[in-house]
Amino acid sequence: MDRRPSHPVINYALLALGSAIAAFAVEEFLVPNTILDGGVIGMGMMLSHVTGVPLALLTVILNAPFVILGGIKLGRSFTARAVFSMATFSACVELFDGWANATGETLLAVCFGGVLLGLGVGIVIRGGGCLDGTEAVAILVSRKTDLAVGQMVLGMNIVIYGMAGILFGVDRALYSLLTYFITSKVLDMVESEMDQVKAALIVTDDATEICKQIYSRMGRTVTIMDGEGMLSGKKKVLYCVITKYEVRELREVIDSVDHSAFVSISDVSEIIGNHVKSTDAALEGA
Repeated sequence: MDRRPSHPVINYALLALGSAIAAFAVEEFLVPNTILDGGVIGMGMMLSHVTGVPLALLTVILNAPFVILGGIKLGRSFTARAVFSMATFSACVELFDGWANATGETLLAVCFGGVLLGLGVGIVIRGGGCLDGTEAVAILVSRKTDLAVGQMVLGMNIVIYGMAGILFGVDRALYSLLTYFITSKVLDMVESEMDQVKAALIVTDDATEICKQIYSRMGRTVTIMDGEGMLSGKKKVLYCVITKYEVRELREVIDSVDHSAFVSISDVSEIIGNHVKSTDAALEGA
């Protein structure tokens, strides 16, 4: 894991940049050509079309319940970044609303809108935030089930695109689905396989507190082993399996407890068993 300190100003600058790029893609490419994004933004685009309420306002209103839920379950740090990202996105959507549309060609809008949207969302996620409340719900459900975040988001979006087919016609729904696939591929390149499972190996002098924080904040169990460094002597070695979404949160946990800990992150090709995620019963007995 990259242990170089990340300054909050840099993180929030990334969130602002990614939010602005995503807003530009939505307002200048997708909305003018009746191409929907997925999740809350897609629902907002449909409601805006039907009711005439500005998309920027609908994005705030629809995301509010998910932000509250995320604040309760995912912590204040995640919530602060999510609120900042969503607020910046809404402000930029309102700003770009007065600009001339980038193109009226549907195929160009699908390709360039999808690429820019994936780039923007990927930058936001790398900065530790999110633009869509459904992502927060997917993260929470993923911690309790075997479903990947991407699978749940895709399922939600299929429902949304089905509704788009009823409102705008099958061709608009198909164009929107194609945009989603382009966005997902670009996002994966930026974020580097978000749903991939990762194994964290942590060498530390403060194993008890790190395990406690990982379990309470992330709902992940940890295997504790004895180790010995050639020069540093007796150590505790912790092994924990997490998702790509949780790497940043793990970094924050470790840095808050033992900044000198050594951490390595590796890809996991397969998991057998159900020890990765905590259960409600286990949490109650903790």
